[in-house]
Amino acid sequence: MGLFDWIGGQFIDVIDWTDDSHDTMVYRFNRQGNEIKYGAKLIVRASQVAVFVNEGEIADILTAGTYELETKNIPILTSLKHWDHGFDSPFKAEVYFLNTKRFIDLKWGTKNPIMVRDKEFAMVRLRAFGSYEIRIKDPKVFMEEIVGTDGHFTTDEIDKQLTNLIISKFATVIGKADTPVLDMAGNYDIFGGFITDKISPYFTEYGLELTKILIENISLPPEVEKALDVRSSRAITGNLDDHLKYQSAEALANGSGGMSDMVGMGAGLAMGQQMAQSMQQVYNQPQATTTAPSMPPPVPNQAPQYHVAINGASQGPYPMQTIVEYITQGTITKESLVWSEGMAGWTPASEVFADKFRQVPPPLV
Repeated sequence: MGLFDWIGGQFIDVIDWTDDSHDTMVYRFNRQGNEIKYGAKLIVRASQVAVFVNEGEIADILTAGTYELETKNIPILTSLKHWDHGFDSPFKAEVYFLNTKRFIDLKWGTKNPIMVRDKEFAMVRLRAFGSYEIRIKDPKVFMEEIVGTDGHFTTDEIDKQLTNLIISKFATVIGKADTPVLDMAGNYDIFGGFITDKISPYFTEYGLELTKILIENISLPPEVEKALDVRSSRAITGNLDDHLKYQSAEALANGSGGMSDMVGMGAGLAMGQQMAQSMQQVYNQPQATTTAPSMPPPVPNQAPQYHVAINGASQGPYPMQTIVEYITQGTITKESLVWSEGMAGWTPASEVFADKFRQVPPPLV
């Protein structure tokens, strides 16, 4: 190694940091044992702060800008070192760059269901998940409480702790919330803002700011969701009778086998009963009058009908055609008593139907 290479390795003229990782929160400038030259240039970019640590103590915090490391820029470090020469000679100090941008799309979610009281369901178990956003608010607190001497601190190192914090506080907040479970789904934005306000004070203990909590889903147990689906389906169908007709028609059109046959039989019986009821209602309704001429009623049957005493009991009345058949069959004999309207009393059939008995052939010997 040449003399000039050694000199270049001993003195640092520019101190800066650029980040393309999207998850690095703190980066310690790599000195590799080198000393910082008095008057060196420090570049702190937007959404960054630079923290000087001397012998384990935070000496100074510089915000975005370009600095020449002189006494006027880092007076705290000067006081700590008690240098008589005012940085005339090189000095050693650790420089940490803190990323103060907003870190977004950090995930959170409940590991186990949370039991809460609800106005409609009494008690119910809920699961929830979503994302949250943070940024470094107090660099000094964040360095002292979280980072320590970690030279490359990422969101993964604190994400689990923050997630546990959100879940524990979320359970408390949702347990005290007066919002019905069914109304939460329609008010995720409002509810997310409410939870953010309630939980964010706990993040300040770590030097962080909780800028936003997004709720992507609050879900019920599968059994409750299934019951809600059934309830919603019944509400959507409206008239239950119409819905049963529709289901029966669908079963007839798409079903197969014994089940569809049974459904079809049930639907047929139900439709038949409804048609009968409809016809009965139409029959019982008063008929509207009309000026059109009406057809005359049919001529009433004037042929007499007869009651017959068979086995000591009155049967009938029968028309003449049936009387003749009974005489032919032998059911009515000459001694059988008959009666019809206009007759004084029961009379033997031989007197009433004398001509009919003559037509009956004699019995075979």
